[in-house]
Amino acid sequence: MRIIGLTGGIAAGKSTVSKRFAEHGAVVVDADRLAREAVAPGSPGLHAVRARFGDAVVDADGSLDRAALGAIVFADPAARKDLEAITHPEVWRLARERFDAAAAADPDAVVVYDVPLLAEASGTRPLRFDAVVVVDAPAAVRVERMVAHRGMAREDAERRVAAQATDAERLALANHVVDATGTVEDTLRSADEVWARLVG
Repeated sequence: MRIIGLTGGIAAGKSTVSKRFAEHGAVVVDADRLAREAVAPGSPGLHAVRARFGDAVVDADGSLDRAALGAIVFADPAARKDLEAITHPEVWRLARERFDAAAAADPDAVVVYDVPLLAEASGTRPLRFDAVVVVDAPAAVRVERMVAHRGMAREDAERRVAAQATDAERLALANHVVDATGTVEDTLRSADEVWARLVG
């Protein structure tokens, strides 16, 4: 089994590339899904988030109020670090479970770990990847995408981009880069080229 880390800034096009790699036969493990599982109702993770950030971040039905939590952590770097200290270890634990299951099903599997905050968590990452693929689009392009396609206010989009690692910090981790600056078709073409190098 080989484990490929796949990362990119918000609105870079990482989900498009992840789906393309799945079409090529990769087993995709989605860190965002694991992050939701880590703070599911009744989980130790959600209990720890509530203890740190208060009842206002939990809905009446016992689920995490992501908008309320996001408003706190995207405006306060210290709060974001506190959240990451709670969630990252649990996400890594869940990821390892998925990797082990993939290896048991197919010892030759190519597992793509789709993880947006790879650069941010690199100091606490408990495993080494066989390769890291960065989906790259300049910050200004990503802000425009969030405004145009997600209806986000420009100030909010810029704040979200600023809260993540810089483009240079992500690219420093890369063994391969998918250029996602242009159209979706251009991005898929670049993804296909990278996949060919990964499995070649």
